[in-house]
Amino acid sequence: FVLVDPATNATVAAGMIRGEGQDVPAVDEPYEESSRPHVSPNVTWEGFALPRVDREAKQGHAAAVIWLTGLSGAGKTTIARALERRLFEQGLRTVHLDGDALRHGLNGDLGFSPQDRSENIRRVGEVARLFFETGHIVLCTFISPYRADRNRIRALLPAGRFVEVHVDCPVEVCKDRDPKGLYAKNAAGHLPGLTGVDAPYEAPQNPELRIDTSVSSAGEAVDLLLRYSISSYTRNPKS
Repeated sequence: FVLVDPATNATVAAGMIRGEGQDVPAVDEPYEESSRPHVSPNVTWEGFALPRVDREAKQGHAAAVIWLTGLSGAGKTTIARALERRLFEQGLRTVHLDGDALRHGLNGDLGFSPQDRSENIRRVGEVARLFFETGHIVLCTFISPYRADRNRIRALLPAGRFVEVHVDCPVEVCKDRDPKGLYAKNAAGHLPGLTGVDAPYEAPQNPELRIDTSVSSAGEAVDLLLRYSISSYTRNPKS
């Protein structure tokens, strides 16, 4: 649907009904304790002094969250680091949130139980949304094994601003790469519950992009993502 200013006939907003309503506020609405979990008591959402649309208009590109999900060793971080460099060199405002980096600080108190994995992604989603509201293209590299957790992050953002990228790779290829030695530790019995081996991974059903890194190089993946992000987010930020 579209909303049109009756005085000027200008389109001022557009939206899409994607499914049943969820208990999250619209992007520009204040947070309410009754509508969001994990809100401290006696706090009020103040909003942003500089609205995202103003930041987008000034910097010349729209904000987005590009979420790379896949097994350990699939190539998520390698791709995102190279993509961020390319976007940065073209003058786009970027930030990269990586799973290991956040577990060194913000999420360092969490383990790898299903509950802790979900809480890890919940926190990351809130951080990504804050960067999004300051006009960034936010690159997120997380195994994020549960479909519901990824969908919950998508629901925090306006339609079209969450890009789910399935960095797909057969687990046997990931085991051969094993850049962090996790698969070797799992095989030796020192790391039970490794995603894709003895813990589940729920692959995206309808991702915006799917990249099979067993047949595509990191450079080819970056080129594909670059074409997608540039064409999608350097257009009129209000679109």
